[in-house]
Amino acid sequence: MTRTVARVIVDALSELGVRQVFGVVGDALNPLTDAIRTTEGLEWVGCRHEEAAAFAASAQSQLTGTLGVCMGTVGPGSVHLLNGLYDAAKSHAPVLAIAGQVPLAELGSDYFQEVDNDALFRDVAVFRATITSPDQLPQMLETAVRHALGRRGVAVLTVPGDLGERELTADRPARFSLNAPVSRPAGSAVHRAAELLDRSERVTLLVGEGARAAREDVLTLADRLAAPMVLTLKAKAGFEGDDNPFQVGQTGLIGNPAAAAALQDADTLLLLGTDFPYRDWYPEGRTVIQVDTEATHIGRRVPVDVGLVGDTGATVRDLLDDLAAAPAGCEGARDRSHLEKARERFDQWRTGQARLADPSHDKGVVGRIRSALDNRAQDIRPEALAAAVDRIAADDAVFTSDTGMATVWLSRFVEMRGERRLIGSYNLGSMANAMPQALGAQCLDRERQVVAFCGDGGLSMLLGDLMTLKTYRLPVKLVVFDNRRLGMVKLEQEQSGLPEFGTVLDNPDFAAVAEAMGITGIRVTDPADVEGAVRRAFGTPGPVLLDVLTNPDEIAVPAKPTVEQGWGFAVAKVKEIVRSHGESGGD
Repeated sequence: MTRTVARVIVDALSELGVRQVFGVVGDALNPLTDAIRTTEGLEWVGCRHEEAAAFAASAQSQLTGTLGVCMGTVGPGSVHLLNGLYDAAKSHAPVLAIAGQVPLAELGSDYFQEVDNDALFRDVAVFRATITSPDQLPQMLETAVRHALGRRGVAVLTVPGDLGERELTADRPARFSLNAPVSRPAGSAVHRAAELLDRSERVTLLVGEGARAAREDVLTLADRLAAPMVLTLKAKAGFEGDDNPFQVGQTGLIGNPAAAAALQDADTLLLLGTDFPYRDWYPEGRTVIQVDTEATHIGRRVPVDVGLVGDTGATVRDLLDDLAAAPAGCEGARDRSHLEKARERFDQWRTGQARLADPSHDKGVVGRIRSALDNRAQDIRPEALAAAVDRIAADDAVFTSDTGMATVWLSRFVEMRGERRLIGSYNLGSMANAMPQALGAQCLDRERQVVAFCGDGGLSMLLGDLMTLKTYRLPVKLVVFDNRRLGMVKLEQEQSGLPEFGTVLDNPDFAAVAEAMGITGIRVTDPADVEGAVRRAFGTPGPVLLDVLTNPDEIAVPAKPTVEQGWGFAVAKVKEIVRSHGESGGD
């Protein structure tokens, strides 16, 4: 029997192993959603906003390395997909978006809800096309999927409203013939890199998510080079834990002094699978070797002496084969003082952070003085909340985090040990990603623990999709850092010497909102109750929203605080105090 356009698309998704499709139903999508309804093993997840659907599909793709799928119907439905799709594109997540369109005969007539999808998605998609004839399938679908998976990006296939139910005249099964190539750099380039490493006295590794699959090879290389390992945020999952004696945490604004010093003290930097974008955090005048699968990434952040384009694991193994048994000028093993110094600094920093996260910290002499300056209301310290979650969460939990201060506290106080995974909008930097990404992650495995670190601003932006968690009985645990602020913006303003403005949020009781939606809500206002509340939330079946009132004046000190930043905070605080006494707020 000849199949329809909708049936060809849905059958192919099922054959590809897609388990959920996220979106909002309507008009042009009706033939597709009906085909999903009658397909065993493929679930339609109806979201309240298409942006949430795109975030959910992207999260699934990032966790599995396979295709995530979302749908948006004609006009606004497709437009709403854009932000989540941009996040997928920036995260190199293969996502297929099916976009609805007006009937073929109405294209170009400025019809009701008509949007030029091919123009709309031009910047975000590695492939975009509008089906104008049933006989373009399945080839056009095959091309879209190959682009998404092969180029690790977004493909958009637009289906006009009168095409989904049309039958193909020459039907055949879709054939994708997918495989993952393994590339390696030229031997001469590897030899040159090995020579530079052999001559180096102090090597530091900067390791990104692109090295995660090569973990054991990277650890072997770090041991051979006696090199401390600075991690990007996305490399936390895979390289943190007590079984990695080389890692010294993150650099950048959310990083720590030990990692910053490990980079600064090195004479050679070896970048593995990272495109860490913050140029100010790279030291100047160092020998730099970079390994990346993308040739366009080599040298675009920092000048590179040797670029090695290839798979991280294969390249590291080639380097290990080419490195000398002992560095130049040494008769024995490489000196390990650079590594030991970095690890000692890192351990000292972690000990200090543990004191800050202790719920009883503010009761001591130092804590009382600190509270008098930055926490007069005795709100809950966000460090204590994040540390409690770290202690109680499962070792195979999936974490998501909203962009902003929630990510800061997660990066510093939650260790990605065991089989833990981490997803966030760490390239696009969007608000409101944590909850919908957790939605997508939980759909993959209803039994695995999924924890979303939500900012109050981010959660409220896509608040409606709390109902999606409830409708599909997804046991996501939402931890809300409720500081009644757009916290990162507040920090940006104050470090520039500006008084806080426009960042205060008039929040509801989020726990009560959750209860009204049929979700367990827990509100915490007393620091003494944090540990018990986290345990209760994680032990409660089904979705839970934990609304914790945290200190809005908590400051995340950067790894390398500058005099200018300190002066900016001082000026800002003076201005805020003046304004709080009813004066004009001018300079």
